[in-house]
Order: sequence, then C-alpha cells, then structure tokens
Amino acid sequence: MYQIRIYTLPTAEALQQYATVHWPRHLTSMPSFGVTVHGFWTDHQAGTHRLIALLSFRADTDPADFTTAYVASPELAADMKGFDVRDIIGVEELVLDPVAGSPLA
Repeated sequence: MYQIRIYTLPTAEALQQYATVHWPRHLTSMPSFGVTVHGFWTDHQAGTHRLIALLSFRADTDPADFTTAYVASPELAADMKGFDVRDIIGVEELVLDPVAGSPLA
C-alpha cells in the first residue's frame, strides 16, 4: 500500500527548513516502523508552501497505526528537533492502491 502525504506550512522559509533539514531525517527513522520513503518534493504552485511525500507500507503495517506510533516516538522527536511543529498547519493523507501494470505495483 502506498500513501501520499501533503504537509502545508505557513511560509517559504518554514517549508525550506522542513524540506531540507527535517524531512530527510525521516529516511532513516521511518523504516523501523515498516515504512519506506520513495521520495519527497516541494510544490511549485504559486502561493503554496507544501511538501509532498510518497510512502509505502509493509503488508503488516497499517498507516493509521504507523502515524500514532511515529508521532509518539523518540525517533520523530529527534527528527524534528529545532523545528516548531506548529508550523505544520495541515497534513493530508491519500492512501493509494497500485493498478495492475503500474511500475510500482
């Protein structure tokens, strides 16, 4: 199962810090929770400050359970050290199932 997560931040500066300092740390912390990060990008639409990430979950990992455990973990706290998490003003999660023939199926 795949998931797209869209994080909205209030300013270009907050997005830059989140995208270049804090999100890359998740590459090493998320796998122990059954999650693989396939990539993350910033949205170039004018006036938006969003980071978009593509994740996949092991068959035994429920996305909601992952979120609950990860948010409460010392790993996430370490990843976010030095960042004001109140600057994440929105998170959208889209669960995706690959279609037969898709390169990520």
